[in-house]
Amino acid sequence: MSWRSTAFPADPEATRQLQEWLAEEGYSLFGVERDFRGADLSGGDFSGSWFTQAVLAGVRLVGASLYRADLQSADLTGADLTGADLVRANLDGAVLRSARLDGAHMARAALCDADASGASFRGTRILGASLIDTDVRGADLTGAVLYENLFEVTVDDSTVVRGLTGTVFGPITAFSGASSRELAGAELESWIAARGGQVRVITPRRSPK
Repeated sequence: MSWRSTAFPADPEATRQLQEWLAEEGYSLFGVERDFRGADLSGGDFSGSWFTQAVLAGVRLVGASLYRADLQSADLTGADLTGADLVRANLDGAVLRSARLDGAHMARAALCDADASGASFRGTRILGASLIDTDVRGADLTGAVLYENLFEVTVDDSTVVRGLTGTVFGPITAFSGASSRELAGAELESWIAARGGQVRVITPRRSPK
């Protein structure tokens, strides 16, 4: 395997597991409940790997491949996933507070019950993904591209949607101060347009009988 980590985790058990994974070809890393803090995993191919309930807070994953990786309930607070491949990744219940996902590819990713408050999704491609009960209050979606996403997210006045484009299924919950309201259809389109985005809300296709 040509990739080498420039910094290993502070936790010796997680380091041992990474070193064993590096020494072998063709298998997925099993990092369930491991603590990877302090690591630089940028550029690594973690396709199909398991990071369920792992601690990845502050970890650098720039340009990493996490295709079909399981990151369910993982702590990615402040992690740097710039340009990462998160296609079909499972991020259900993950904590992505203040994480950076700029330019990441998130086609068919699952982010149900995820906390992405304060995260950066600048230029991120979120295509056919499932965002249900996902908190994006204070998040930056400048220039992000959406395509037929389940987009039942929570936003607030500090959520940035300037340059956000594409299509979504609503509704969203918008907070303003202590009050909140549900926005769907034309009202959701207007809310985004007033903040510099251009998104079309579409009706879910019905399955043929």
